[in-house]
Amino acid sequence: MRRTLVVSALSLALLAACSNPAPTNSSAAAPDATAAQAGATSEDARINAWFEQKYEEQLQFSPVQMTFLGRKDRYSELDDMSREAEQKRLAWKVAALGEMKSTFDYAALGDDAKLSWDLFEYQTKAAQAADRFADHGYPFEQMGGMQSQLPTFLISFHKVEEESDYTAYVSRLREVPRAFGQLMDQVKHSAELGIRPPRFAHEGVIEQAGKVITGAPFTDGEDSALWADAQAKADALVEAGKIDAARAQELKDSARAALVEAVQPAYADVIAWYKADLPNADVNPSGVGTTHPDGAAYYAERLRAATTTDLTPDQVHQIGLDEVARIRGEMVALKDKVGFEGDLKAFFKFVDTDPQFKYPNTDAGRQGYIDDATKAIDTIKKQLPNYFGLLPKADLVVKRVEPFREVDGAAQHYYPSTPDGSRPGVYYAHLSDMNSMPKTTLEVIAYHEGLPGHHMQIAIAQELEGVPEFRKQAGFNAYQEGWGLYAEALAKEMPGTYTDPYSEYGRLTSEMWRAIRLVVDTGMHAKGWTQEQAVEYFSENSSIPLATIEAEVQRYITWPGQATSYKIGMIKIQELRAKAEKELGDGFDIRGFHDAVLGGGALPLTLLERKVDQWIEDEKKA
Repeated sequence: MRRTLVVSALSLALLAACSNPAPTNSSAAAPDATAAQAGATSEDARINAWFEQKYEEQLQFSPVQMTFLGRKDRYSELDDMSREAEQKRLAWKVAALGEMKSTFDYAALGDDAKLSWDLFEYQTKAAQAADRFADHGYPFEQMGGMQSQLPTFLISFHKVEEESDYTAYVSRLREVPRAFGQLMDQVKHSAELGIRPPRFAHEGVIEQAGKVITGAPFTDGEDSALWADAQAKADALVEAGKIDAARAQELKDSARAALVEAVQPAYADVIAWYKADLPNADVNPSGVGTTHPDGAAYYAERLRAATTTDLTPDQVHQIGLDEVARIRGEMVALKDKVGFEGDLKAFFKFVDTDPQFKYPNTDAGRQGYIDDATKAIDTIKKQLPNYFGLLPKADLVVKRVEPFREVDGAAQHYYPSTPDGSRPGVYYAHLSDMNSMPKTTLEVIAYHEGLPGHHMQIAIAQELEGVPEFRKQAGFNAYQEGWGLYAEALAKEMPGTYTDPYSEYGRLTSEMWRAIRLVVDTGMHAKGWTQEQAVEYFSENSSIPLATIEAEVQRYITWPGQATSYKIGMIKIQELRAKAEKELGDGFDIRGFHDAVLGGGALPLTLLERKVDQWIEDEKKA
């Protein structure tokens, strides 16, 4: 599992669906059923209290996760990122699973508590499976490595509302050498085993880490992002009347010293190692199946973790080929509808190059993108009550990615709101190269990352009450990203969306993108395709800008399996909806279906199917 801060943030999800006793068919049976339900309720309460206790125990392993949740426990610390700490966390999970099985009676639980049990067991077994390949991951890489996630965490998530928060901030700066040192120990050990990221990932780490320690107080020039943030946090305390100017200067001096004495050398060590290792890194890499020892087994584990299914690489590859063919047909139909003369490849080139589909590569163009994305999201907000019973309290905002981690053509992404709704969710866009941000895909990306996509799912999950807290932390890509992709299609059902046929083309482009991922990810990691082969296949089947395609393929190489989760999850949710519509007929309620899916939180697809099936049965009895 990738050891990055963003993983903790993006894994926030909540499972909440109260089950009701099934009605009985005779008065004679009623007393026994009532007694059985009462027993289940009692056992449910007991195991739920146990889940709360275990959640708090587990949370103590991660001060960073507590900060993501808006808590200030152990606010001055960063996580222990050593291999020994990983083993300790896994041992805790295994022991907790054993304790659960020996303490509680599964048969005596209600449906919802059984779901919690099954989820707890699933997570533990998944962690055991992943631990076998603990040396195979990349703590530092170009997409979400610690070199960029750490400053993002400190700037965006470490709130400073009191003087003590600022001193905790400085303490965390002082922790960076220890944390980075632990991660680099793992990097070096993996390298000894022949496991290292490709050359482009090395170069990304070097570039991004260099940006973090460029500018004052590290070098001449404008203030670095961290130093600007440290000063702003101290100034905010003065403005709030918490400290005076003299104390603020003392705090700034302490932060400056920590940046120069701790952060700078830690980053310099990372840069130096990756520079020295550059000659060992592949220039045109293949996937982990051919580059890693035991790579085929590692990829199979990553594929299971991503899809939460037992689909084989060959099966996922074929699903991708079939979906690519289907979506190409829809693209051809749309091409003909808008009156374009030429084949699909010519249409791709037209959409990719015609200036009408581009924002100016200027600050005005970047602001225009943010404004238009905000308008698209506002359109969805007005429609939400017609499609959902559960609605998020937290707001959603659109922001540009911070300069130190911005990558031309990189995928947009979402950062969750806080459980209490006090901090909004953020849809982040990479806007350094506006040629990689066509107008055609603006709507579909906003719907995926924002509403009715990730923000809808994650904010609702965090805000639900009355369920074991550990379920709020469950994160499964097939569910979360499957929902995001499903949301792209769902938005099409809402008034005021995709009104321009080229925006609908953008939606098809996005779905094609995810179908291509099934082919390319399995192609590289299981069939030995190279980076160049993957880019070529992607280009042949999509009008996505080349810079975006290259960034995407590089992402798949460093995050094996992850990209397959979107389409597999979407297909399952669509299958479940079709099943519900067929079985319930005129009684089908779209709001109820969506609440059943989101009210269950992030689940493995097998458990999601079980939950929706239960909802269907309950609806039939209503």
